[in-house]
Formats: sequence, C-alpha cells, structure tokens
Amino acid sequence: MGPIEVVAFLLVATSGWAVVATRDPLPQSIIAGFFGLTLSILFLVLQAPDVALSEMVVGAVAFPLMVLLTVAKTRSRWAR
Repeated sequence: MGPIEVVAFLLVATSGWAVVATRDPLPQSIIAGFFGLTLSILFLVLQAPDVALSEMVVGAVAFPLMVLLTVAKTRSRWAR
C-alpha cells in the first residue's frame, strides 16, 4: 500500500470519527458531507471511479442536503 492510500484511509477514518463525535445535527450533516467527499477520494485512489461518482452524489451532496432540510423543517415547526 502506497502513501496516497494511507493518507486517504486516514482522512476517511478521521472524518468518520468526527461524524460520530459531533452531536448537533447541523454541523454533523456538514461533516457527513465531508466524510462522503473523503470516501469519494478513497474510491478514486483505489481505482473505482464509478463508485466514487456515486458516493460523491449520494454521500457528499444528497444525504447532507436532506438532513439539512429536515433539521430546518423540524426547527421551524418547534419555533411556532
């Protein structure tokens, strides 16, 4: 395993730990988006570009966006 793979694995591990360690949903969704981005980078390094593109769309864009919209909607309901 080369140094690029090691760095990619460490980025994924660190960002995964950050997602778990964050308790507030708003920053957690942003960190989850970064986690999806690091997974995409890892998949690219491991020569799986199709999986990297799928992960980028779902893990770095769609999932954090849905969480942010859900948090905004539930907070607006509780504000009423």
